[in-house]
Amino acid sequence: MATVTPHPETRLDPRRWWALGALVASMLVLGFDMTILNVALPTMAGELGASTGEQQWMADAYVVVFAALMLPAGLLGDRFGRRRMLMVGLGVFLAGSLVGALAGDVTWVVVARAVMGVGGALVMPLALSVLPSLFPPTERTKAVGIISAASALGMPLGPIIGGWLLDHFWWGSVFLINVPMAAIGIAACLFLLPETRDPASPKVDAVSTALTAAGLGALIYAIIEAPNRGWGDPLVLALIAGSVVLLAALVVRERRSVRPMLDMSLLAHRGFLLNAVAATLVMFVLAGLMFVLPPYLQAVLGNDAFGTGVRMLPMMGGLMIAARAAQPVVERFGSRGVVSAGLVVLAFAALLGSRTTVESGYGFTALWLSIAGLGFGFAVVPAMDGALATLPADRAGSGSGLLMTLRQVGGAIGIALLGSLLASAFRDRLDVSGLPEGAADTARESVVAAHLVGDRAGAADLVTSANAAYVHGMGLVLLVCGIASLVAALLAGAFLPNTESNTGSNAESNIGPSTGSTAKSRDVTGSVQGKPAADMAPAPADGRQ
Repeated sequence: MATVTPHPETRLDPRRWWALGALVASMLVLGFDMTILNVALPTMAGELGASTGEQQWMADAYVVVFAALMLPAGLLGDRFGRRRMLMVGLGVFLAGSLVGALAGDVTWVVVARAVMGVGGALVMPLALSVLPSLFPPTERTKAVGIISAASALGMPLGPIIGGWLLDHFWWGSVFLINVPMAAIGIAACLFLLPETRDPASPKVDAVSTALTAAGLGALIYAIIEAPNRGWGDPLVLALIAGSVVLLAALVVRERRSVRPMLDMSLLAHRGFLLNAVAATLVMFVLAGLMFVLPPYLQAVLGNDAFGTGVRMLPMMGGLMIAARAAQPVVERFGSRGVVSAGLVVLAFAALLGSRTTVESGYGFTALWLSIAGLGFGFAVVPAMDGALATLPADRAGSGSGLLMTLRQVGGAIGIALLGSLLASAFRDRLDVSGLPEGAADTARESVVAAHLVGDRAGAADLVTSANAAYVHGMGLVLLVCGIASLVAALLAGAFLPNTESNTGSNAESNIGPSTGSTAKSRDVTGSVQGKPAADMAPAPADGRQ
């Protein structure tokens, strides 16, 4: 009797959950770094003599490089191996962290942050692009939820760990903590993560890479500078115009290329585009929440840096619950309904939070934060999974890079626009009557600055006015977040493709082949056909032939 040998593509890697642990370690490193530096900035400013603008660049150099390089980074993973480039990214991040820990002036801190941005740009999209090759459709939603939770969990842990380190060590320790985390991630990837690649993917186009980096870099720089300079500032307008020209040139070049670096068919595909837009809008709202909360918890409610991080954990609790429950709920109600419902819950949480007053206390904040975490998890996990499910295996790296770039830009726009609204509302409501002009200008910069001026001048009325003005501005920001979430929910309900389960038919998830590549199609198991297994990333299956 003949023995039937299972097709290699139907075998599941028994190490896949251990490999997911390696990816979680990588994402935690990035999550820490998104927030941990904010705790150290006041101390670093005092010891390094940094101005306000220099402090801003110590924080923002990472964001600019990170957003600008994610697309080329995804392609490098497709071309040279995703595990290899993921390890390179962690190594670059580790090296940047060492430079930051040993830096003796502001310039070297900014350089270190930029180097860390290069590493982060490699890690973020490649960690996601590995998932379709490790997990079958029945497990991928859970894996995406765990990765999303790990990334989000790092954000509140950043202030907690940073606050503890600053209480016991020097400011460079907030960089040094990344070194063992990155080293653990490298070791875990080396021993647990299988290599996946697409040798037939397009070569790295230096001109397209430069256009991508320069265009996105100019856009993010303009967004960062606009709240301080004003949207009508000549430099901001010139940067926005320059970014439009550069990105338009990129699109024209890619559309004319026989072997494009950026497969424009990804953007033309309804499933990928709409899921990516939904995930981006969620990041816009989340960025607003994460931006307004720390000053409220620290300045208005009087918590230290460590206590502030601890009090942001209810959001992570809600997110973890939603990430765990997302898969069975999607199977029962379909992804469109779950994403829409998650956005409605997020809108409710933001609108509830907009009712916060100075006297509300932390209990009320913990309530709406928990609800926000639930909404965030139920909205972003199915949207991310839906976008990833549409990607052919040989475009997983570049497609994930595009997805994460859109999310990062959405978050940056959220911080810029909502931060500008908050600052304007705070300045309009703050009562600085009786203060010298210099002190008044300082007080208008932020609620923390107003507290410092009030404490030094013995002006209790200024502190009271600052708290009320900040809570008013935070309420406006949360109101805008709630409205944006409702609009996103309506759009998702009307236009998002509905998938009851990833094990179902994927006919709607087929993306046309890239020019010059072998034709590919997805069967119901999510595996990619029409290409030899040795030449492509291993695709998962649910065991059906």
